[in-house]
Amino acid sequence: MIPRDFIDTLLARADIVDVIDRRVPLKKAGQNYQACCPFHNEKTPSFTVSPTKQFYHCFGCGAHGTALGFLMEYEHMGFPDAVAALAQDVGLTVPESAGEPERPKSPPALWDALDQAAQFYRQQLKQSPRAVDYLRQRGLTGQIAARYGIGYAPDGSPLKQVFRDYMADALAASGLVIDGERGRYDRFRDRIMFPIRNVKGQIVGFGGRVLGEGEPKYLNSPETPLFHKGSEVYGLFEARAAIKAAGRVIVVEGYMDVVALAQHGVEFAVATLGTATTPVHARTLLRHSDRLIYAFDGDAAGRKAAWRALENTLEALQDGKEASFLFLPQGEDPDSYIRRHGRDAFLHLLDTDTVPLSAFLVRELARDRRLDTEEGRAALLKEARPLLARIAAPLFAGLVQRNLAELARVTPDELRHLGVQSAAPRRIPARPPRRPAPSRLRGLARILLMSPQRAGEIDARWFDADDPLSRPVSELVEWLRGIGTPGLPALAEAARGSTLETLVGELMVDMLDKDDGWDWNAEFDGAVQQLRDDWRRRRMQELAARPLASLSTEERLELTDLARAS
Repeated sequence: MIPRDFIDTLLARADIVDVIDRRVPLKKAGQNYQACCPFHNEKTPSFTVSPTKQFYHCFGCGAHGTALGFLMEYEHMGFPDAVAALAQDVGLTVPESAGEPERPKSPPALWDALDQAAQFYRQQLKQSPRAVDYLRQRGLTGQIAARYGIGYAPDGSPLKQVFRDYMADALAASGLVIDGERGRYDRFRDRIMFPIRNVKGQIVGFGGRVLGEGEPKYLNSPETPLFHKGSEVYGLFEARAAIKAAGRVIVVEGYMDVVALAQHGVEFAVATLGTATTPVHARTLLRHSDRLIYAFDGDAAGRKAAWRALENTLEALQDGKEASFLFLPQGEDPDSYIRRHGRDAFLHLLDTDTVPLSAFLVRELARDRRLDTEEGRAALLKEARPLLARIAAPLFAGLVQRNLAELARVTPDELRHLGVQSAAPRRIPARPPRRPAPSRLRGLARILLMSPQRAGEIDARWFDADDPLSRPVSELVEWLRGIGTPGLPALAEAARGSTLETLVGELMVDMLDKDDGWDWNAEFDGAVQQLRDDWRRRRMQELAARPLASLSTEERLELTDLARAS
């Protein structure tokens, strides 16, 4: 049995848009994403994915669910296999079922610990002339430091002054401290601190850079329930508006490059965190822009890093999206180049010196090969085969295949016969739609999913017994009273296999068109007031219809009170 709180943490960590987009290319449509449904054949997209509700629904065939539900249906997985696959994607380990399960730490405690640490580091930066001088020497102003929340971690273990309980589990689980042989101590000491935020703006970890010489030069938070370096992108939260305005996003090596570019007016730069670009990174960035540019040094190490980025970008590419590479002059990085040559020169490089992914792919495959021999061309096709198999964008794959066929001196058909081809799309049969009927109780139930903590304010006697939803909504209210305050996808998974599964699924579909700024508490207050007024009206009619002599003293007083309130 997989612990319920692990499922809650898993769904809070995963991004349904990313899970689906890597299998079914999505396009932005207002506040949601859309695609042609993978579960039935259609020409007009009716498959909707909500990043805020973390739920998908097809308005054509009725398929809907969470990230786990999608994996189960699309990949034909059982529930445990879907949990294991999703956990692997986000860097979590599924607890063992035998004995007392190893339960993940409570995310709220981790969020709080990271926020408190970030505030402390920012305060310490103001009190450290040495740290401020270092940032000034790198050309950074206080405005940029404030925008990115840059701070300073003093030497020693100053977090003992910040946290009353320095031995709390949350400090180790969030990566702020290390438990060594000689006791607990701060992980980050005498370093410039860069908060790492997720796309919602929440701090999930830190990057620290030494002030001068020292190893390691850069130190990131370890893998935690909140931070997985293979999926987080530094600076994306701060760069979102600039990326949209520029129509492109540039990936650089580290956080100093990001803030240096921002200081000089190039605000659409982000960085991976001490690791090669992963498919998750590429998919995340291509959701924010149709043009993705990687910036690397022009030496052998830069080409090697670029090749790893290429390999992991292939499966994320969609037709209509572009990825390219910028190779800077020998000995230059984005930070040094823009400080030496200025913003205009750097933007000129982006406009004129980038190499399209397809050209870089073919160029590197052909590098140092004798293409005038059968052996050389066979080696080319052998290395190209697994790369083409990762490309899901059909038009792009076809053009790359044509270029490779010309290099190998074969026709595209011969290339396919040799097994050098892209991934094939998949089709899954349709299923009948579900069409929920509107009602006042349905509206209340929908609001309760967004505010489950308020279920205790509902009195089931207010429900109209003639409403067919009266019984299931009463059951929903009782269920929510004992479930705590999990997110929407966690609620949907908690209802899986129960009598409430259908109702909860339908209610989540109802919410897909609700704006992100919807005031659910105000909506709840209004719905409760309507229910109470309707009940009072029905109760007064019921009592008034009976002979006065048949009413008890309590019922007569109740009738009087109801008449006064009406």
